[in-house]
Amino acid sequence: MSHPLIDLKNVEVSLESGAGMVDILRGIDLEIMSGETFGLVGPSGSGKSTLLMVMAGLEAVTAGSVAISGHMLTDMDEDELAIFRRDNIGIVFQSFHLIPTMTALENVAVPLELAGADDPMKLAAQELERVGLGHRLEHHPSQLSGGEQQRVAIARALAAGAKVILADEPTGNLDSQTGKAIIDLILSLQQEKNITLLLVTHDEALAGHCDRVGLLEDGKLVKITQKRKLRASKKRAKA
Repeated sequence: MSHPLIDLKNVEVSLESGAGMVDILRGIDLEIMSGETFGLVGPSGSGKSTLLMVMAGLEAVTAGSVAISGHMLTDMDEDELAIFRRDNIGIVFQSFHLIPTMTALENVAVPLELAGADDPMKLAAQELERVGLGHRLEHHPSQLSGGEQQRVAIARALAAGAKVILADEPTGNLDSQTGKAIIDLILSLQQEKNITLLLVTHDEALAGHCDRVGLLEDGKLVKITQKRKLRASKKRAKA
């Protein structure tokens, strides 16, 4: 029997504010299988980004548990979480978060160097080639368009062999045509590498490209909709 790659049980996040405690996430139960694409939608302030940060081990939970690949993130200290993220999780943000003083090649090489790769520059060049930027290796972020910067960020997220990609509004700073190209790229690479993907977006049409879509409202996961069968299941059906 298969087990979920991402497993959240009764996750709660509460933060102190001037008006007292505010409940950001309330009793989230969620299982995402290996190789699955899961879209997360909901109104602004519903807790989507917080839930992603919890899965990345970047936001502590008030209650509940978070496990990825059988490793309990909620039992790890900061150093252990940093190492686990480095080896297992790639994050793609809305605002790219590239290092402005580094070239595209150097930005992608950083996580490879931290992971102890033998030839980080060569591997970084290969990842940039894969996302269509083999001709832009020596360009700095300021010399790249928004779509190109996001392609660099995607290459960086995938470079060290992440098993999970967490994408937080990856098209939020892009026009609709560029955004569609970025989503197509992410889904193509996800399928090629059989990565598990969580896509946070306000755009339900984009989320509809995923296998399942969860609706978050007021910190609660109120509905999960099956959009299509897992690709692996489709492959078996064809075989």
